[in-house]
Parts: sequence; C-alpha cells; structure tokens
Amino acid sequence: MDKKEESHYNFKGLFKYLSTVISWTIFVLLVIVGILLIYYYISLKLYETKGQKYEPAFSVYTIVSPSMESTISVYDVIINTRVDNKDDIEIGDVITFISTWQVTYGMTITHRVVGVKELDDGSRCFITRGDNNTQDDQACVKESNVIGKVKAVIPGLGKLQFFLSSALGWVLIIIIPALYIIVKDIIKIIKLAKDDDKGKSKKKDKSKN
Repeated sequence: MDKKEESHYNFKGLFKYLSTVISWTIFVLLVIVGILLIYYYISLKLYETKGQKYEPAFSVYTIVSPSMESTISVYDVIINTRVDNKDDIEIGDVITFISTWQVTYGMTITHRVVGVKELDDGSRCFITRGDNNTQDDQACVKESNVIGKVKAVIPGLGKLQFFLSSALGWVLIIIIPALYIIVKDIIKIIKLAKDDDKGKSKKKDKSKN
C-alpha cells in the first residue's frame, strides 16, 4: 500500500469513526429527550388530576445576558432545581424567576438574592441583583414567580446549542452524517443483492452441469 492509498484509507476510517460517534451521540440525545418528554407528560397528567399547576423538578436555561458575569457568562447553561419550600431560599442564592418589572415583564431572569422582604400577606419577596450590575432589580420577586435555584453551571454549552440550531449546524452535524449513513446502508443493500444474485447464478450453473 503506497502513501496515497494509506492516506485515503486513514481519511475514510476517520470519517467513518466520526460519523459513528456523531450518529450515536444524536441517538442518545434523542433517547434522553424522549425520556424527558414522557416524564413531563406523565407528571403533567398527574398534576392535572390533582388540579394543580405542574412545576418541573428541574429546568435548563441558556444565559444570553452578561448581567451575572463573571459568575455566569453569556452562553453558559444553568440547571435549576425546583424549590418546594421557599423558606430554603437565602441571601446569596442564585435563582431563576419570571420578571414582573415593566421593562422585562414576563422574561426569565437569573440573578442573585441580595435581600428578603416580608409582605403584608405573610409571604416573602426576594430582592435580586445581577453580579455584574451596580443596582438591585426594580421589582421584588414574589415566591410564586420563582422557577428554581441554580445548582449547576455548564460553561459555554449554549454556543453548541445555538450552532446546532443554525442552518450550518444542521448541515454539518446532522444532515451530512445522516446522509452518509443512509447512502452507506443503501450501498450495503445493493452489494448484498448483487452477491445474492451471483450466488443464485452459480447454483444454476452447477445444476446445469
């Protein structure tokens, strides 16, 4: 085998290895997503039978604002856990909540708790501020608007998410490997069919002899 043939063989082997890894990664991710969807559906139905609003045990968000730098950077992915007892939220905790301030109304925000207020009805609200901000958030966060407490941060994972959601990402990571696998399987089927035809012709030739 000369160097040219060896280089071609190595490239083919590398491409085959990468396509296999990517295919299995996509398959595993799809299985995980499927399991989570089943879990979500069952939990939703259980809560509906009890007449309660469903709140997931954990939630995942990609950070798109620098307000929490350098603790949490843009494109970091955070994992929140549901807080059943809001008394467990203390000053210093980083929480994710639905904003009620008119400028960011309805948006999902992740900021640090810097203070706690007692309301007239006996409940509490949390004064929050981004680590990169110089002022507290304008609206105090009510307990009912808290989604969860940040338990883990995965640096930079959001970049992969945004890349995969782009047209180029779909082509490079999903479509091309998928087409390669499909074409490869078609070639295998054609080859098996040819081998089968050859075997049948050989048997016919032997029977004639």
